Amino acid sequence: MDLDEFVNSHAPNETSETFELENSKLLDIDLQGEIMAKAGSMVSYTGDISFEQKSAGGLTGMLKKKATGEGQKMMRASGDGHLYLADQGKEVQILELDAGEEISVNGNDVLAFESRVNWDIKMMSSIAGTSTGGLFNVFLEGPGHVAITTHGKPLVLETPVSTDPNATVAWSGNVSPSSKRDLNLKSLIGKTSGETFQLQFGQPGGFVIVQPYEEVAPGQ
Repeated sequence: MDLDEFVNSHAPNETSETFELENSKLLDIDLQGEIMAKAGSMVSYTGDISFEQKSAGGLTGMLKKKATGEGQKMMRASGDGHLYLADQGKEVQILELDAGEEISVNGNDVLAFESRVNWDIKMMSSIAGTSTGGLFNVFLEGPGHVAITTHGKPLVLETPVSTDPNATVAWSGNVSPSSKRDLNLKSLIGKTSGETFQLQFGQPGGFVIVQPYEEVAPGQ
């Protein structure tokens, strides 16, 4: 492939979509206003775009910092242009939430969402004993586009279902997990294993997104 062919074949594929994939690991946002994104996820942009770390005072600010971790804070991107985001080579999944639709996402797996999406950090007290590192999840409520990341191609399971906390990426807002500890496996498998602790989604009618990878939070 000569240089001109390389440049042309790898040029952006511009469409009218606000959120679109340039490839499975690269998100292109047609920015006209502002969006929220994971700090450090910008790989390039065109046009006039500015970035501001999103912060909040008091307990809310502490929870947001706890949820996303050092170096994983959210930032506000505002302006006009094309913004390209990626996160350590993980696969990008684009979801469109209707008004009132809610999804709970592990803080480390949120890549970006439109500013009109309501968001909050909530402590998952029901699973405080698990090893997920997701004691704090990001709750996103539509309408609007949301981009999350997964290690590999995700699997979406209907509830009721039990999952490995470290492989659990997100779940629908109409279900909530409880934790189960399998003491019979504790002596055979390390204490942070998902086989020792499981998330149990007992309510029918929801879904859970899992990935083919156990993502352990820093410090675990």
